[in-house]
Parts: sequence; C-alpha cells; structure tokens
Amino acid sequence: MTYDIDSIRRQFPALNRPEIFFDNPGGTQIAKPSLDRVNRYLIESNANHEGAFATSIASDAVLDEAHHAMADFYHAASPEEIVFGNNMTTITLHLSRSLAREWKEGDEIIVTRLDHDANVTPWVLAAQDRGVHVNWVDFDVEEGTLNLDDAQKALERKPKLLAVGYASNSLGTINPVKKIIDMAHEAGALVYIDAVQYAPHGPIDVQKLDCDFLISSAYKFFGTHSAILYGKRNLLEKLFAYKVRPATNHLPGKFETGTQNHEGIAGVLGAIEYFEWVGREFGSEFVAGLAGENYRGRQLELKKAMSAIHAYEIELSKALLSALNDVPGLRLYGLNDVRRLDERVATFSFRLNNMHPRVVAEKLAQEGIFAWDGNYYALNVSERLGVEEQGGMVRVGAAHYNTLEEVARLKDALIKIAAG
Repeated sequence: MTYDIDSIRRQFPALNRPEIFFDNPGGTQIAKPSLDRVNRYLIESNANHEGAFATSIASDAVLDEAHHAMADFYHAASPEEIVFGNNMTTITLHLSRSLAREWKEGDEIIVTRLDHDANVTPWVLAAQDRGVHVNWVDFDVEEGTLNLDDAQKALERKPKLLAVGYASNSLGTINPVKKIIDMAHEAGALVYIDAVQYAPHGPIDVQKLDCDFLISSAYKFFGTHSAILYGKRNLLEKLFAYKVRPATNHLPGKFETGTQNHEGIAGVLGAIEYFEWVGREFGSEFVAGLAGENYRGRQLELKKAMSAIHAYEIELSKALLSALNDVPGLRLYGLNDVRRLDERVATFSFRLNNMHPRVVAEKLAQEGIFAWDGNYYALNVSERLGVEEQGGMVRVGAAHYNTLEEVARLKDALIKIAAG
C-alpha cells in the first residue's frame, strides 16, 4: 500500500487538534499502540518484579517481550543485550562510571562538539575523576558535518573510547557512523553511539554497525519516557555494575538498577508494535531492498517501517528546506544542499533577522506552530556557531506524521514574522 498520511495520523490521538507539532526533535507525540500498552499494563499487570503471583508474572512477561522487541528494533543478537533505564542521560552517566573503572591515569578518550551534552559531559566527568585526557573532534561550521580528519588524528593517540552521535539533534546531520566505528576499532577504541535523534527517522542495525554501545529514547520515537541501551554481550558481562546487593548479576537486569518504569517499558513495546503496523501497511515496496540483509519476522517488518518512514521524510525535508530558504532574512545552519538530504534528518535550526529565537518561537506558537528555541542541550554546537550568547537558534523538526500542508503553514508564518 502507498504511504497514507491520513492513516498514519489516525494512530496519534494528540494530532486531533489544530496546532502543528514541529517540536518533534525534543519529543514526539505518542502512538496509540504505545498508549494502549501503558493503560493495559497499569490495569492488568501493575506489579513489581519476580513475584509468585499473577500480576507479577504478567508484568515480567511484558518486560521480557519489550526486551525482545527492542532487540529486533536494533537488530541485536540477543535480548540480553538490551538495557532499559529512565533516560539516555541517566544510563550514560551510569555506564560511564562502569567503563571508567578500567581507565588509568594518562589514558585518553574522544568526544565531539557536534553531540548533545548527554554524550559529552558524562564522559568528561568520568575522565576528570580518573585523570584521563579528553580529545575533542570539531565540526565544519558551514556544513555542520563532523571533521573526520580531526577524528583520525585523535584516534592515532589510541584512546579508550570514542563517543559520537548518530545524528545531530541541533543541525540534523547524520554522521557516517559505520566509517567512524571502523576507524575507532582499528585504533583499539570502544564506541558509544547516541542514536536518540536518529532512531525515529531510519533503520538501525547494531550488528552491521559493529558498535559496542548504542542508545536511544522511546519518547523520541512515538513511545514513552524510557531509554534503551544496546551493549555487546561480552562487554556488558565483563563490566562492573553499580547496583545494590540483592540485584541480579545476570543480564539484562545487571544494569537495570532499582525498580524500573514498568508501564514506560510497556509503552516502548507498544511503540515497536506501532512500527510493525507501519511496516505491514506501507513497507512492501522496500522488501526487495532488504532482501540480502537476513531480517526475519518482526525484524523485517521494523526495517520495512523505517525505510518507508525515511522515504516519506525525504519529501518533508525537501519541502522544509525549500520553505526555509524562501523566508527573507532567515539563516539556516547545517547542510542545506537538496542533493544531500540522505546526510541529514528532517531537523533544521535557524535564526531569523536579528530576532531573539525565543521571540520567534513565541510568535510561531501564536500561529499554532510548536517549535523549540535555545541550544537543546547541544551546548557545544551553539557555542561553536557563536550563537549561544544570542539565545541559540530556532529549531523545527518533522516526523513522519507531519504533512506538506503543515510545512506550507510554517513558511507562511515565518514570512509573516519576518515582515514584522
């Protein structure tokens, strides 16, 4: 079936209102299957872990299925390689402490100026605690692309770890993560991938990437406030886990400290079930392109879904790029070449004339259009671009439930704001 935007939008109860959601890079709206899973969990199986009674047994079954579902979404080798937690920042702070136990004074790590701060400061703090040197990889301020020459030079110093984003939550840039991972492994470094911004927009295959760790957040891909870490099993088994004594030493519970947000994890399962539906309904034309990838069952449906979503969002990106370029006085940051849309997600940051970004966001809100302003926790990006002291930038980001008509409304609103 051809991609049907009306059918897609009917899966999102929050879209039954006149406003337009272009705040998606900060959090998407929840899909009905995810919402249904939350409600069903709280009514039918709201209990703590490993009890002898019916609701606890049912709860554990939901959590187990969520681990399997996320293993399929990431194409992990095993559900034991999936770790749930409250959010990406919390999990990364936890894992950085575990990894840093193995660092020695004088060791080195690498972070980038293109990343969200949650994939920077946890590593910087861990390095400070252990007397480890931090190397920074810069980005091209005109294109918003990572400087791979910088990365190669830093890797020649044989660091312990390279932390890098799959896609920039500020400029939308998709990094060549497979190439970066291969470079890092050749230098003997582990790689930690922040896929929070990329996960809603395209397929992920951790086995093909050969990354050591990868993390995303379900509230960015139409689910609940919960983060999901993938880690290679041999690494997770070897690493020391900071946890209380009664907690299990077995995966994946070894790193799932304390009582988890069970209804949130149920909601993640619902988000994966939503993607399955998208794959079944709109992914048939992408089967041939996935034929050699050895995906089966739910794995295949999920990859079909993300391929269909990516194809539709390319059209949204074309429309957004054209619309923003037509607004007088608008300066767009990052890649703006229509021939390179495969190198970015549909996330665009800009400044309009000499207006403070918060003023622009407020005026857009008055027009019924939701957008972010500031640095979006990508503090190094706004500092490097020289806009942090001026309030950062305005950010609009499309998801696969947005429409070309909404893009046209955004263009008209920005032209009106630019005209004063």
